[in-house]
Amino acid sequence: MFHLHGKLQYFLYPAPVDMRKSFYTLSGIVSSAMKRNVQDGEVFIFVNRNLTIMKILHLEHGGLVIYHKKLENGVFKLPTFDENVLSQPIGWQELMAIVSNVKPINRRLKKRRKNT
Repeated sequence: MFHLHGKLQYFLYPAPVDMRKSFYTLSGIVSSAMKRNVQDGEVFIFVNRNLTIMKILHLEHGGLVIYHKKLENGVFKLPTFDENVLSQPIGWQELMAIVSNVKPINRRLKKRRKNT
């Protein structure tokens, strides 16, 4: 059913992506910005500006699939990479580390002001 595993090639898109994008617009980023082909069976990883949402685009036997992960708390900790590259190749272990090693955020609540 799901076909992500260690034998596939994974590519992280280095720029933040608007997570309203879906199959066709993410495929457009793959072909135009990353200079890769979705039909080759590679896996493409996109993260939003706040590092709280990740989408993974992959061609499987029945067609394109998007895996979507939205964090309730914390942010994804991405590996360091050159921002001038079109796509950053990463391995299966690195992807699993990104997904499982979520960095918690300590958010401070603002004090409420009393309305008088």
